[in-house]
Amino acid sequence: MTFAGKRYWLIGASEGLGLSLAKALQGQGAEVILSARSPEGLAKAAASLGGVATQALDVADAASVTHAAAQIGEVDGVVFVAGVYWPMTAQNLDAGQLEAMCNTNFTGCARVIAAVLPAMIARDAGHIVITGSLSGFRGLPGAMGYAASKAGVMALAECLYADLRGSGVKVQLANPGFIATRLTAKNDFSMPFLMQPEEAAAHMLRLMQSPRFKASFPTLFSWLFRLGNLLPDWAYYRIFAPKP
Repeated sequence: MTFAGKRYWLIGASEGLGLSLAKALQGQGAEVILSARSPEGLAKAAASLGGVATQALDVADAASVTHAAAQIGEVDGVVFVAGVYWPMTAQNLDAGQLEAMCNTNFTGCARVIAAVLPAMIARDAGHIVITGSLSGFRGLPGAMGYAASKAGVMALAECLYADLRGSGVKVQLANPGFIATRLTAKNDFSMPFLMQPEEAAAHMLRLMQSPRFKASFPTLFSWLFRLGNLLPDWAYYRIFAPKP
């Protein structure tokens, strides 16, 4: 697949994985449009790419999503990388943070899909890339909100693929592990196979260039989570002991 001359809208692209992927796509000849909540962050990100189009957007606000999609117009591809995260156990549940993770990570993704998909279906052409997570394969201790929202996003991508496979609208799902960003900096535990944003972006670009539906990476680390789906509950929850 070639990206030369294509317009790609990246949502959650002012820093980290989103910005690194924007740079990679631009290097492949794509025209990139960056969206995020912070106008200041977007301006800095755009400058780092030599000055590209930006559109401030809050995916937690339906009107903001509708307005942004109308302003940007027709695009060849949309990549959803936006997300918020706070470590959270059932014992230290924070209602506001829990709702924010669900509203941004999952419902925000659904809002964006609803804004762009009908036009893609009408012209039988388009590319939708959704960012899930290795944490979305099965419940984990200390991951209330984030794991649940990512599981929802992954199921959404699977439903889209089930409906659209064989059409001109390509749907793909990327499930990364730990990436060194301001979000994972909140973690107080060891993060195996921690990737830099550029490494994770390279994995996503390879997926986007391929005919595959999904990729989970780093590969070795992903086996633990994918095989976890095959384990009975008693065995799985012995591996992932509760956080103290």
